[in-house]
Amino acid sequence: MTDTRAAYHRLLHGEVREGDALPTLTYDVTATTVVLGALASRDWRPMHHDYDFAVHRNGLQDIFLNTPNQAAWFERYVTDWTGPTGRLGRMQFRMRSSVFPGDEMHFDGTIEQVQVDDAGCGWARVLVQLTVGGETRSDCTVRVALPVSPDDNPWDRTGDQWQP
Repeated sequence: MTDTRAAYHRLLHGEVREGDALPTLTYDVTATTVVLGALASRDWRPMHHDYDFAVHRNGLQDIFLNTPNQAAWFERYVTDWTGPTGRLGRMQFRMRSSVFPGDEMHFDGTIEQVQVDDAGCGWARVLVQLTVGGETRSDCTVRVALPVSPDDNPWDRTGDQWQP
């Protein structure tokens, strides 16, 4: 069996600096994006899949992304940047307004802090903004572990070696 992990870029801790910008991720939201996110998170509330309920009963413009769906998009954005050995330690975000079908989401990130903890694990704190039409819809702070050397893998850390 061939090990395909070598084909992916592995971002190392030493390759990132405070103030660095992550590449932008742009995605066109559709009703399918919204509904599948709600379905995947078993969120049966009708404002995430029923247009008539969302618009006529709740007075919204359309169905909208739920919280777990947005969390998954933030995770995807950060791990697309880190590669397969990036491991999220913590994530906190605030939703300011909704994301609807027809919106074009833009994810942009900036590295706020780079450090190595007492256990030798490399960390980057990244501020991520989800914007639509230049308006911040949600902002997120992510603490992500990065390998400190080519033979390090944060996914191998357990117990005292993993302090998210």
